[in-house]
Amino acid sequence: MRTVYDIIIRPVLTEKAVKDNEKNNTLTFEVAMDANKIEIRKAVEEIFGVKVEEVRTLIVKPKPKRFGFRSSGFKKAWKKAIVRVKSEKPINIAELV
Repeated sequence: MRTVYDIIIRPVLTEKAVKDNEKNNTLTFEVAMDANKIEIRKAVEEIFGVKVEEVRTLIVKPKPKRFGFRSSGFKKAWKKAIVRVKSEKPINIAELV
């Protein structure tokens, strides 16, 4: 049995994600690759105690990375979830982390 913390790995705190949070009441998370939208919705509602309006997911493709002088490889692929919540004021995810 997976817990809600196995589904939601970490929040994504980029400039774009923070601006989107302030403007549209959305939260952005890195989630487990095998998590579906229903599991993500339930996990966010349980952790933050808010009502979720919409969940959008996408898989971020691996990007090339250099390791030293000659060897190279790729970063890992990961799944991103963008969750819109019903709230009068934006949730400051940076304070909760």
